[in-house]
Amino acid sequence: MALTAGDDAPTVTARNQDGEEVILEFEEPTVLYFYPRDDTPGCTTEATQFQRELETYHDAGVSVYGVSTDDVASHESFCESEGLEFDLLADPGGEIAAAFDVDVRSGAAARTTFFLGNGEVAAAYENVDPDGHARQVLLDALEDGRVTLPE
Repeated sequence: MALTAGDDAPTVTARNQDGEEVILEFEEPTVLYFYPRDDTPGCTTEATQFQRELETYHDAGVSVYGVSTDDVASHESFCESEGLEFDLLADPGGEIAAAFDVDVRSGAAARTTFFLGNGEVAAAYENVDPDGHARQVLLDALEDGRVTLPE
């Protein structure tokens, strides 16, 4: 079972689609979503919807990161083909998934999303339906008062 609300967020280090090392400590509001594979229908839907909501996430002070067991080159291609402007983190060994207790079967991470901040998990979503999920996570965070939008 994945980490749940109130659990401490692990610090993670990974390479993004540009091969740059990214270190996340989750002090600031952050969405970290795990998805099975680049360039598959559900994963493309989820990624492009996070991209569509990205400006609103940023307006609310929230960073967005996607994680899969695909490698840096696959993430680079996926970002280019879909116009993604947020980091996708390569987790080919499943270390980030393991740190969040996200199930990895057949080499692919289970579709799971975390809203993090202040070094802990604020919300966790398992068995995610990719269509509409990006908007729902944002709406939940606004409704719960975890973030606000400028007036």
